[in-house]
Amino acid sequence: MRVLVVDDHQVIADTLVSILQRSGYGATAAYSGEQAVEAAVASNTDVLITDIVMGGMSGIEAAVRILRNLPACKIILFSGQSTTADLLQESEAQGYHFEILAKPINPTILLDLLAAWQRAQDGTG
Repeated sequence: MRVLVVDDHQVIADTLVSILQRSGYGATAAYSGEQAVEAAVASNTDVLITDIVMGGMSGIEAAVRILRNLPACKIILFSGQSTTADLLQESEAQGYHFEILAKPINPTILLDLLAAWQRAQDGTG
């Protein structure tokens, strides 16, 4: 499973990538929404894990653009800000529903969610 982690705070993205790689996932990092769109399409990403609020393109905007090119890509959004509710309402009004986790992300919850998606993809769960 190819996982792309996106956060404009590089230490957060890199830490999540490290956790995912140690758990057997092919994880890479991007540090902006714009980088995420390019990287996801180039690597045929299976799962996008992105912060919502970033400078420039938001994580939601990046997710929508990625889904246009990779409709099977699973999306997990995360945020530590309460201002994201409006952005989520806008995306849901456009027909997009995303998983959302609170920052700081609990690695166990994230790994459990990815494992469930992997089992569903493999037809074993």
